[in-house]
Amino acid sequence: MRIELDKPTREALARTLTRYLKSELDVELGGMDATLLLDFLAQTLGPHYYNQALYDARALLSAKMEALTDGLCELERSAKL
Repeated sequence: MRIELDKPTREALARTLTRYLKSELDVELGGMDATLLLDFLAQTLGPHYYNQALYDARALLSAKMEALTDGLCELERSAKL
């Protein structure tokens, strides 16, 4: 699955990347070069961050479900036959 960003987000990220490279590494990129670098980073690094976010979400949901299950168990009442 390809990571797709909307045009305003892509443009803003490319500008941010351009500013960062200029201020931190004294490297000047044009708009097209920054966009190509952004696309490269998104395709190579993006999936790792995406997968980590999924792992984090899964762990959070698992903890919440366990707490919910525990809460439901506490609501049980003893039943006499």
